[in-house]
Amino acid sequence: MRCPFCGNEDTQVKDSRPTEDNAAIRRRRSCPKCGSRFTTFERVQIRELAVVKKDGRRTPFDRDKLARSIQVAVRKRAVDPDRIERIVTGIQRRLESSGETEVASEVVGEMVMEALLTLDPVAYIRFASVYKNFREVRDFEELVGKIGEQEHPFGA
Repeated sequence: MRCPFCGNEDTQVKDSRPTEDNAAIRRRRSCPKCGSRFTTFERVQIRELAVVKKDGRRTPFDRDKLARSIQVAVRKRAVDPDRIERIVTGIQRRLESSGETEVASEVVGEMVMEALLTLDPVAYIRFASVYKNFREVRDFEELVGKIGEQEHPFGA
């Protein structure tokens, strides 16, 4: 594993343990060249997944990109990082177990929105505003109205 700080290709594993959900192995690593420490995660990849964008382009499924998009939505919200990890793992497992090798980006987006709706209302609105490309305040009002019409998932 290459050191993310200095680029040295000879790093050492100091500790390995399974994650809480046993879906990955967490490894603490150290670089003998610069002395930096960092963590890596090793996961089983059942099959190669491709995401089909709206314009027809195909890109490899990127777990880190999915996690980053959720992290942006929950920024400055009281959301435990482990919950984000569980959401990402759950979405990835659902996609891999579907048996398909290609998935529409809309399907991934809807899975994220479904998860955020039960996690945090503000994060849900933030993600939806980007995912659905809101252009006007009216777009926000309609989404908030739809949430209010449903049985409120947040207990309010």
